Amino acid sequence: MDHAAAGPPDAQSLPGCYRHPDRETGIRCTRCERPICTDCMINASVGFHCPDCASGRTGGGPAPAASRPRTLAGGTVAADPHLLTKILIGINAAVFIAVQALPSSFLSDMVLIGRWPPAPFVPTEGVAEGEWYRLVTTMFTHEEIWHIGFNMISLWFLGGPLEAALGRARYLTLYLVSGLAGSAVTYLLASPTTATLGASGAVFGLFGATAALVRRLNADMRPVVILLAINLVFTFTWANIAWQAHIGGLVAGGVIGFAMLHAPRERRTLVQYGACALVLLVVVGLTLLRSAQLT
Repeated sequence: MDHAAAGPPDAQSLPGCYRHPDRETGIRCTRCERPICTDCMINASVGFHCPDCASGRTGGGPAPAASRPRTLAGGTVAADPHLLTKILIGINAAVFIAVQALPSSFLSDMVLIGRWPPAPFVPTEGVAEGEWYRLVTTMFTHEEIWHIGFNMISLWFLGGPLEAALGRARYLTLYLVSGLAGSAVTYLLASPTTATLGASGAVFGLFGATAALVRRLNADMRPVVILLAINLVFTFTWANIAWQAHIGGLVAGGVIGFAMLHAPRERRTLVQYGACALVLLVVVGLTLLRSAQLT
């Protein structure tokens, strides 16, 4: 204690490694957040782990809250950090098979459509008619093989690292809220008689959160920026692409991802889920506004 205070009053010493207290370090385990020196840090899929977390050792009895293994965002570490990503891909695949096998009425009930049929006919269906469930079902619905293939490949490569970094609850919240934001922006800006579908809003939300993760890890941002730029070029140049869903999901995912990964530890849960609640409020507000315009 006396030795640490020997410097100038404004000097700040780095913490010592939890296994080698005499070695100062600025690196922390991405699971339990204990300081680790270069001899103790072990490469992981996201950041570095301490030897205890890497080997799964937790000691006798429950670990103290401060040292219990946690994800980078404070979530619970799972045995399979990609389980939810696999489940989401499975749900999308199951709905795709159902779209191919069932009558066309099934697809019509799943897509996002504002108001149908158009004037002067009497509307019988659409979000404006109270079918808000379409904001959710459209996120899991694909008709073309290339569409689901592209989205699921993106989901696998973006979702895995994010699920490991956030934990399952936070990751699922990010995915669903980003998808809902994409649906709401599409409902607001697209033609009410144009049907849209696909997981692109949620996938672009993962893009936004990935940028926040790369920044949190102080990694090279250029690959993410290049990949995102390529996807945005396709978004605005290819025909029949709902760019509104892409932009809505991207913005929501960026906001939620930043809140998840950069929230101060003492108010982490409040900031993380408060940001999600704020985005959901915007989603509800946009949906109510558009419904009022159409009715």
